[in-house]
Amino acid sequence: MATRHIAGAVLAAALAAGLAAQAQTNVYRWTDQEGKVHFSDTPPPEEAKSVSQKRMGGGYVDQTQLPYATQIAMKRNPVTLYVGTQCGDPCASGRDLLASRGVPFTERNAQANAAENEALRKASGGLEVPFLLVGETKLKGYDEGSWNAALDAAGYPRTRLPGQAASAPASPAAQAPKPPAPAPAQ
Repeated sequence: MATRHIAGAVLAAALAAGLAAQAQTNVYRWTDQEGKVHFSDTPPPEEAKSVSQKRMGGGYVDQTQLPYATQIAMKRNPVTLYVGTQCGDPCASGRDLLASRGVPFTERNAQANAAENEALRKASGGLEVPFLLVGETKLKGYDEGSWNAALDAAGYPRTRLPGQAASAPASPAAQAPKPPAPAPAQ
């Protein structure tokens, strides 16, 4: 039974992560005749039980589920992350940092969308990605210390609270840090 819940949670997280890059999408949760829980972006069959529907993507965040400090920081200093299709590790590291802190953010792909490209050009004066906006604070390139300082100043909590959903999927490297190498014997 616990395995089914874990598998369902993993599937839901993967589905939500995949949908985050798209425009707003409906996600359906339903139970089939055998009692199995399903998640999909298409409406369930007629015989489905316990159907629920949520709107995902497009920067949607259910603010009522966030810690109060995060809700206040979001209102005063919204976070926008500009990325590019060829950004690679710097954009992934930036996404991971925001996710590890539980910071709700809007992600814009400036290299895949002309409107986002123009918005980045206006905000930053160029096209360097990643580019982070925290309220009025503008940060070019990824620098963990600078990004953390801006998020701290904006009032975002330093760590994600237990049970708080991550804003974006973390990379495997961010999930399991490598232990330090043993010192050579002398």
